[in-house]
Amino acid sequence: MAKAEAQKEDPAVVAARRQVEQLREREKRARERAQLGGLWSRRDVFGRFAWSIFAGFSGLSLVAAIRSAFPRVLFVPPSTFKAGRPTDFAIGEVSEKFKKDQRVWIIRTEEGIYALFAKCTHLGCTPRWLTAENKFKCPCHGSGFYKTGINFEGPAPRPLERLRITKAEDGQLLIDKSVKYLYEKGDWSKPGAFLKV
Repeated sequence: MAKAEAQKEDPAVVAARRQVEQLREREKRARERAQLGGLWSRRDVFGRFAWSIFAGFSGLSLVAAIRSAFPRVLFVPPSTFKAGRPTDFAIGEVSEKFKKDQRVWIIRTEEGIYALFAKCTHLGCTPRWLTAENKFKCPCHGSGFYKTGINFEGPAPRPLERLRITKAEDGQLLIDKSVKYLYEKGDWSKPGAFLKV
């Protein structure tokens, strides 16, 4: 019966009653705010927290969009370098002149010159040249290599890699680190793995 009476009420009366109730609610909130003084209500705290999260997310999205306009490019030094003239290297000696900058040893023998990549074939550490023992020794796990680069002790599974060595037009040695010659594949006998001088 209450439903039937509610349906018979005039919509204008219902709208006016609703406006009065909303006005009372606003006045009640205003009184509560006045009682709190400068403090925020719970609704204010949650509202501002939500807006700060939204602003932070929007800011990060904007930064990510701007950053995507600038691609990440690695500037890698060239893989080839000039190592000087063949006469700069003494016969029977291992030159460590380019070990730090290029990670390359240059070895001159009676027959010619070859370049070894100074990277252990076990886990990639840089071995040391031990002149007194006439061998390369890896400080990480003890792999040992002869002057030729052949492995003879330790966990290294294969010999050191040789790098392409040629003569440039000006007579200097040109070493290309992008071309590697592997002993186990028979590459050391290929042209470029050894330069006859």
